[in-house]
Amino acid sequence: MRRIALILAASLLAATAVTGCRSSRFAQSLDSTPNAGPCPVVGSVYDAARYVKFVDGSGELYTDIAFTGEITDVRIYCRYTDDRPLAAEIEIDFAYGKGPQARGDSHTYPYFVSVIRRNGKVLARETFASQAEFRGKTLTSKSELVNRITIPRADSSISGVNFEIVVGFELTPEQLEFNRAGKRFRLDAGAGLSE
Repeated sequence: MRRIALILAASLLAATAVTGCRSSRFAQSLDSTPNAGPCPVVGSVYDAARYVKFVDGSGELYTDIAFTGEITDVRIYCRYTDDRPLAAEIEIDFAYGKGPQARGDSHTYPYFVSVIRRNGKVLARETFASQAEFRGKTLTSKSELVNRITIPRADSSISGVNFEIVVGFELTPEQLEFNRAGKRFRLDAGAGLSE
């Protein structure tokens, strides 16, 4: 289980509480009092939701691909009552592909988790790594759990609606430019092509 501790300047936040959000395995172990408000918004950063690694010094053809990855879903479970800190965990689904230039049967995909205020200010950011094991196949998938994200609240009026939790792959400047240019390959890119 992965842990990320986040400390926020809660006194700078204004809030409105509306409704609760769904519970999770860890939330069910706590009391049954409804959440003080909704969970933070969660999702992946569009420009960083895809990962394409080409063999060094190559072009951008299917036959030059070593590994691909995509964040396919992000789910959040949170719990907070009264003036207690907001405790959250996120589950991230990844899909991975191995191209014709892959060396080895596994690859490490670095990714980040950030907590931001709804105004866009990054409050905390941490990097993790997901290890994909292909076991002779060209496609695989994996879910990663980042748990116990803690967001202190100044008082009971501070709602999860004031925050967002976003994830994405840690990319090189070239990979980021590739994504921003709107280019992409299927996860099975290069499968079946002769080398």
